[in-house]
Amino acid sequence: MKNLIKNYASSLILLLSILVGGIIGVIMGPKASVLEPFGQIFLNLIFTLIVPLVFFSVTSSIANMGGMGRLGKILFNIIIVFVATAVISALVSMIGAYIFNPIKGLDDQAIESILQDTDGDVSEEANNVSIAQQLVKTITVGDFSDLFSRSNMLQLIVISVLFGLALVMAGEKANVVKDFLNACSSVIMNMIKIIMYYAPFGLACFFASLTGQLGTQILEGYLKVFLLYIGLSVVYYFGFFTIYAYVAGGSAAVKAFWKNAIAPAVTALATCSSAASIPVNLDAAKKIGIPDDIAETVIPLGVNTHKDGSVIGGVLKIVFLFGLFGKDYNNIPMFLSILVVSLLVGAVMGAIPGGGMIGELLIISVYGFTPAAFPVLAVIGTIIDAPATLLNASGNTVCAMLVARFVDGKKWMRKIKE
Repeated sequence: MKNLIKNYASSLILLLSILVGGIIGVIMGPKASVLEPFGQIFLNLIFTLIVPLVFFSVTSSIANMGGMGRLGKILFNIIIVFVATAVISALVSMIGAYIFNPIKGLDDQAIESILQDTDGDVSEEANNVSIAQQLVKTITVGDFSDLFSRSNMLQLIVISVLFGLALVMAGEKANVVKDFLNACSSVIMNMIKIIMYYAPFGLACFFASLTGQLGTQILEGYLKVFLLYIGLSVVYYFGFFTIYAYVAGGSAAVKAFWKNAIAPAVTALATCSSAASIPVNLDAAKKIGIPDDIAETVIPLGVNTHKDGSVIGGVLKIVFLFGLFGKDYNNIPMFLSILVVSLLVGAVMGAIPGGGMIGELLIISVYGFTPAAFPVLAVIGTIIDAPATLLNASGNTVCAMLVARFVDGKKWMRKIKE
């Protein structure tokens, strides 16, 4: 029980602070806006660190992959499986969001006017350029200095990936740089931890101001998002994981997966951390019969780059914000845009409790939402953290089974037993 409380302490504190802020907002009404500057301080501190945070975390992660000694065939199939399952999870979430609209009935005009600030509304520039031009603007910038702006987050990720790959290609010559990046990544994460000590107070103040001006209708929206996420999680966990296991090895694989799924699931829920679930997942993979070289590559790599639960959450966050700002997302270009961004959200999010912050900042930056939208997403990220971790962690185990199927053939389980 002590470990359970410890692992969920940060999430519980944030939820309590948001609840207290909501109560204060209801009591004070519009006068609660006097507390907003204290919330803005938190936002400014977070946004100040987003560029170095993304650069150091992405580059160091890719650079560290060079020492894992994977076989090319395994790596190729990992990419295929990770992308395919992530796309499926995104599509499931998008279908759910379109059918059960979580912001239906909310006064989006009132919310938009309150969340609006000097940074402007969701960018409409994309509507005035061609798809090809928008692609260029989305993944590249014309000057290196432009990468230091959080409004160019996708472009920064592209450069970070290229830099990380270049480090891998350089081999031992780049060890000094690799160590430097790892150290910087650790320092930045510690800075984030320090700032997060202020988060309960900052978010409470901001949410008090928001609730004071909106009343309780936004709380209704959060409840709808949470219930929708739980419903999608149940469908994906029991339905699609069973399908993946069956594709991996038929009914025998399905039985093996569910026989060994309890320990990783409980660990994920108890720790709220995909990283903490790695040892348990590896043990489950061994009992299922997944070859060691595949399991020991897929599961650790998946913790950092493959998160179906986070992808589902990313879709709901984007749809929720678009609904609050009264923006139309019922068209194919926006559908594809949400699909791509949600996949990126799943790829860049941390494997620790509350690691969704990076994905939330990415969403805001890509779509040009105001910084004031960050607390709105932070609440969603907090309330779905546990079920998202469950999907993320357990998904890596079943993905390892799929990789084994494609690498060693459909009789891979029989080969292990023999």
